[in-house]
Amino acid sequence: MTTFFRLILVIPHLIVVYLLTIPLYILTIIAWFAILFTGKYPRGMFDFVVGSQRWGLNVNAYLYHLRDEYPPFSMDAGKY
Repeated sequence: MTTFFRLILVIPHLIVVYLLTIPLYILTIIAWFAILFTGKYPRGMFDFVVGSQRWGLNVNAYLYHLRDEYPPFSMDAGKY
């Protein structure tokens, strides 16, 4: 029974994580050129990429019963 409710509860998170993948792909390409020319990853781009991946992993952990707490709508570390 819990599995069924998790599938329903995680739908808003999945929509947001899916919508975050569009700027994530664009920023990855831009970051590649920035790394190529400057030799370092721009901090703002790095934080966005890490935050969006963290959010997706938190949602997957909840969906696959690795965590019981509902994941927060946040990219910040330590919120979950």
